Amino acid sequence: MAKSDFLYEGKRALVVGGATGMGSAAAQTLVELGAEVIVFDHAEVPFDAAKTVRVDLRNRADIDEALGELGGGVDALFSCAGVADGTPGIMKINFIAHRYIIERLVDSGALGRGSAVCMISSVGGLGWEQHMDRFGDFLSNESYEDMAAWVDSHDGTDNYGFSKQVMNYYVTHEAFQLLQRGIRINAIMPGPTDTPLARANADVWLTFASDYRDACGVETLIPEEMGNVMVFLNSRAARGVNGVTLLVDQGHVSASLTDAFDAPFVKMMAGRT
Repeated sequence: MAKSDFLYEGKRALVVGGATGMGSAAAQTLVELGAEVIVFDHAEVPFDAAKTVRVDLRNRADIDEALGELGGGVDALFSCAGVADGTPGIMKINFIAHRYIIERLVDSGALGRGSAVCMISSVGGLGWEQHMDRFGDFLSNESYEDMAAWVDSHDGTDNYGFSKQVMNYYVTHEAFQLLQRGIRINAIMPGPTDTPLARANADVWLTFASDYRDACGVETLIPEEMGNVMVFLNSRAARGVNGVTLLVDQGHVSASLTDAFDAPFVKMMAGRT
């Protein structure tokens, strides 16, 4: 394997949600690795990128306008934008807009052979395998508006957990079809990570797995550790990896599911009890 397989020189990368947190960490690493980085976000981008575009993912017309500013193809797409429960339009921000962007780029040829997509799911998406019929029903709605209407008509779906579970299903389901077009898709499933979003929900998000971290003597993960994994997954160095939802949680879930560590709540999340 060549060292160049890990680099992004001559590559264009689009980071959706690259102003803060894991998306920002990935974007800044991409710049260091030689990529031309375009960032879509509603917030100000506090670092130098080749192009930044303000976009509200809850508005399809806004997304279309942003895509119109790309000015060319994309070698790597990072779907990073996400919000917590209580945010209006959470499903649009966390999943619907991401799917729409992916499929618009694929259909237009902007994501072509040799390109890759990485999404940010969560350990909150555990247990998705128990509800595949429901996810399939949701994803049968292909347009942005039809997906939003489906969510409006189905109780218990406009929330963080559903957005991450359906993302896991989408990645594993679409990987075969996309690879036939030469495109890979994967997702990371972060454990507790010290991001602005997590700090705003610290009582739940940053206390989760604290007993595991204490037992192992490790610190809470940081955005750069997630960004690095995403950058690797979208690089040529990972070209054999496709359709994977990769846990990046210091081994907490794996230890819990095998009873190496006692965490009944994790088993419940994963549908193992």
